Amino acid sequence: MLSKPIPVLSDLVLIGGGHAHALVARMWGMAPMAGVRLTLINPGPAAPYTGMLPGHIAGHYTREEIMIDLVRLARFAGARVILDRVVGIDRDTRQVLFQDRPPIFYDVASIDIGIASDLPDVAGFAEHAAAAKPLGAYAERWEAFVARALPSPRVVVVGGGIGGVELALASHTRLSAAGAQPEISVVQRGETALPGLGAGARRALLARLSRAGIRLILGAEPLRIASDQVALSNGQTLAADFILAVAGAQPQRWLGDTGLELHNGFVSVSRTLQSSDARIFAVGDCAHLAFAPRPKAGVFAVRAAPVLYANLRAALSGGAMQRFK
Repeated sequence: MLSKPIPVLSDLVLIGGGHAHALVARMWGMAPMAGVRLTLINPGPAAPYTGMLPGHIAGHYTREEIMIDLVRLARFAGARVILDRVVGIDRDTRQVLFQDRPPIFYDVASIDIGIASDLPDVAGFAEHAAAAKPLGAYAERWEAFVARALPSPRVVVVGGGIGGVELALASHTRLSAAGAQPEISVVQRGETALPGLGAGARRALLARLSRAGIRLILGAEPLRIASDQVALSNGQTLAADFILAVAGAQPQRWLGDTGLELHNGFVSVSRTLQSSDARIFAVGDCAHLAFAPRPKAGVFAVRAAPVLYANLRAALSGGAMQRFK
């Protein structure tokens, strides 16, 4: 005798296919909640694991190997998948608003949508440079560039934070492995490279740049970008065959219309990962950990996933919340 399906009593909506939500979906598949419909929303069917991006650029991983198959993951979790871009949340009616389809209702929602790139407002950037995000366009341009097999390829990386330095080193690894003698420059607007990094780690990375022959230019930013050069604010002009911007983070604009408490546009959350609206959680780069601010890095989203999973279940069942440390 077939058992009757359990009716949907509550809707849990995961907005974004970020690292934390991918892990929550996996945990949910192993222990679903009866009567709760899980929905996973993302613009595309796959999402990159950003921690593996430098390895992909260096040639260690294929593009397929660094992508999380969200549709397959959702199938394992028994979740509904919506492939569309979220443009807002109506908290009065508890609805998630989409770019191309009707809204859906939520009882509890979580936001894990990452960041938007704060790209340079520089003449020629759109025509001649690549941005590290989104991954797809960057990866395609990079593979086409590597395929040119230039004997002395010249790469300019705009952004001297951890991401820029990682990708500069990864670029050097890939091009050197192909037999080239790359000339790579990292341009940092501030007077200090790798800001926010501990002194020991900073020294180690700077030494690694030096061993690779990667030039670090501080206190400068691009003024104009052409197909073969970058003009800097300090008067220098750098010859370039590939130009990459590893820009700072800026929040996705629609968060500003939610009425949630924000910090510089990012959703402020408590130790329970709840926003100023107890029904809405936020994790990853789109969230600001008001109790202990941290850099924008995927490792913190991964660490938050078990707490988020437990607290989403608690929010739906009235249970006790865990605290993220």
